[in-house]
Amino acid sequence: MGKLYVVPTPVGNLEDMTFRAIRILKEADLILAEDTRTSGILLKHFEIKNAMQSHHKFNEHKTVESVVCRIKAGETVALISDAGTPGISDPGFLVVRECVRNGIEVQCLPGATAFVPALVASGLPNEKFCFEGFLPQKKGRMTRLKMLSEERRTMVFYESPHRLVKTLMQFAEHFGTDRQVSVSREISKVHEETTRGTLSELIEHFTTSAPRGEIVIVIAGIDN
Repeated sequence: MGKLYVVPTPVGNLEDMTFRAIRILKEADLILAEDTRTSGILLKHFEIKNAMQSHHKFNEHKTVESVVCRIKAGETVALISDAGTPGISDPGFLVVRECVRNGIEVQCLPGATAFVPALVASGLPNEKFCFEGFLPQKKGRMTRLKMLSEERRTMVFYESPHRLVKTLMQFAEHFGTDRQVSVSREISKVHEETTRGTLSELIEHFTTSAPRGEIVIVIAGIDN
């Protein structure tokens, strides 16, 4: 029987790619990629020429069974996403779950993910935290925010730049305008930036200075 490797890829700087990740991708019989065009650029950079197959949220239910069969037949499969660690706000959970259910060995390499450096750099308590990822866009969003208003741990969210101000305003409504918050963007890229302050201060800042790039919001819990 083969094996499934979950392989993190850089969220920005290609130097964050590990030697082990490169070796695994070169040795794999098949690479499952969220977007083969995006991953193709990465693989070309590291001279990795192995077969790729598209594996994203719109087709993963259909592809999981065939992937499991290939691994059972002895193939080694490597799973990557466009950036960061597969399964963390990216496709990956379904194929990992099915491999586990079928007794297939799953190894996840340590590596890049956006929320860890954002959390550490925030200056907010990080010995305990909860990762929320992307909030629901519509149904259940307000209910979730109401529940989180009592959360004592530091909270971590992903958000798109064009929705950032609206989300910060909703946080202010549920958590209070004086709650401490940190917003990191473009983690590990040339224009990486972290802005810290109260919710009211960051709402004002990003209203006048439109944010760009991938966003990670780190916000203090109720007791912090």
